[in-house]
Amino acid sequence: MERGLAANTLASYRRDLRRYMGFLVQRGRVEPTDIVESDVTAFLRSLREGDDEFPALSPSSAARTVVAVRGLHRFLCREGITDVDPAGAVRPPTPPRRLPKAIPVDQVERLLSAASVGDGPRVLRDRALLELLYGCGARISEAVGLDRDDIDLESGTVVLRGKGGKTRIVPIGTYACAAVQAYTVRGRPALVAAGAGTPALFLNARGGRLSRQSAWTVLRTAAERAGLGATVSPHTLRHSFATHLLDGGADVRVVQELLGHASVTTTQVYTLVTVDHLREVYAAAHPRARG
Repeated sequence: MERGLAANTLASYRRDLRRYMGFLVQRGRVEPTDIVESDVTAFLRSLREGDDEFPALSPSSAARTVVAVRGLHRFLCREGITDVDPAGAVRPPTPPRRLPKAIPVDQVERLLSAASVGDGPRVLRDRALLELLYGCGARISEAVGLDRDDIDLESGTVVLRGKGGKTRIVPIGTYACAAVQAYTVRGRPALVAAGAGTPALFLNARGGRLSRQSAWTVLRTAAERAGLGATVSPHTLRHSFATHLLDGGADVRVVQELLGHASVTTTQVYTLVTVDHLREVYAAAHPRARG
């Protein structure tokens, strides 16, 4: 409530803390004041090693779980339930720095074309959804959370609600505007007629708000039709949006604002991708790049 976290984040923290509670019970810790630093470090070790009940976690998943545990103990101290924080000195494992996976512009175009196969309201919706995801770099959760009033086709802007309840206004291109226009005029009325009425922009076949899972299915189906297979994930279009902007000369801080990143450090990982691209172009084009 205080941090304005998304429902999916809260669900993940809830699972993490339930696992932590089970671990503590096995060690005979029944009161918050019983927990010591060695319990927290042992829990972290168990996350990385796994056991008969739980598989070993990756560094990134283990780090998220430790963050939840540290948050719990900070809360207990702040509320006066405990006097010391046994997790304060326990650092989450550092996940390896992974480059975001983007696809080339021609593959994006194949993906978007594949979403237009067929006819009917859902085809118009699917094309509009994918055009919007790539056109403004929205997260899937942000896209399915849109209401009709959040998008202004006349000015070519959309209001996105990101992590922590933060909102940002992002421009969208003519292709995305045209796809959303076609959907709202010719597709959405047929879908909304099947339900009880909702302000949601993207609707399912029953007239309700499209879910994240259904949006992922839309993306996966289009990717399979385009012959892209497993290379495309829910975040691929967002990553491609950022990478293509930087390849086109956009400033990293502008891209930061468009993506809704709290820190430019998060956005700078995309510059590593573009440097690799520049290196490839240099090696192929410069007469003295290779011997």
